[in-house]
Amino acid sequence: MGFAGFTCSKHSLCALNILYVMVSLLMIGIAAWGKWFGLVSSFQVVGGIIGVGVFLFFVALAGLIGAMKHHQFSVSSACLAINREQQDHLLEVGWNNSQSTQRDVEKSLNCCGFKQVDPNLTCDAACFPNHSCLPCADKIQENAGEALHFVGGIGLFFSFTEV
Repeated sequence: MGFAGFTCSKHSLCALNILYVMVSLLMIGIAAWGKWFGLVSSFQVVGGIIGVGVFLFFVALAGLIGAMKHHQFSVSSACLAINREQQDHLLEVGWNNSQSTQRDVEKSLNCCGFKQVDPNLTCDAACFPNHSCLPCADKIQENAGEALHFVGGIGLFFSFTEV
């Protein structure tokens, strides 16, 4: 009787991750179909949707494997254990990998540059013409740190409630 809760949540998590795999494949397929038939002219939009679909696919696949093998405690602990320096390093590597991601982040978070604002470079943020922009690193770090702590805490909660 004590294992019924885990079995139910294991099957639920597997079903949810299978649903995410299907959604990711649907995103990839519809974006490619839209580009193939000329319904979407922007390659960047299609590439972004396919990129998100591929990312979701791998996250869902990892979640499916974790749900089957019950590694929720390990993943939750890793989310909580990553320190600020490690987060900064990972975020900076991601920032330096893509110019289009930089522009999107600058626009959505209304910031310029990663660690410092360079007035000689262009920036798509609304604050740039006023020279009132702050660097993006702190805003991204705040959001990433909150997300990791939230996910880690929820994961630990479910890990302990299943015992």
